[in-house]
Amino acid sequence: MAVAAVAFAPGLASAQAGDAAAGQRVFNQCRACHTPDQGGRNGVGPNLWGVVGRPAASIEGFRYSANMRELAAGGLAWNEDRLRAYITNPKAVVPQGSMSYPGLRNEEQLNNLIAYLNTLK
Repeated sequence: MAVAAVAFAPGLASAQAGDAAAGQRVFNQCRACHTPDQGGRNGVGPNLWGVVGRPAASIEGFRYSANMRELAAGGLAWNEDRLRAYITNPKAVVPQGSMSYPGLRNEEQLNNLIAYLNTLK
């Protein structure tokens, strides 16, 4: 059994690797509220340049919800797992947050989007 688990472990990592170019196309859904450019403006949502690894509610000048600020004060940071959960269902991560996006449930698109967000650094 252990051999089978080890044999399949590399496949699990690559299944979530995603295609950043395809993720850039998925990001078009996000453009209504977010910009991905270094030094870019905030929109309805904060600029997402450098979001992977960034502490939550840390973009200067953006007005975050009280719930997001509370979670940030408690140490919320946007690692890949937390972003995956938030993009899938924002209200599950920040229940009283102001993001109105219902969530991205397509696993391939989600993997691609995370891959793209990882390029924004």
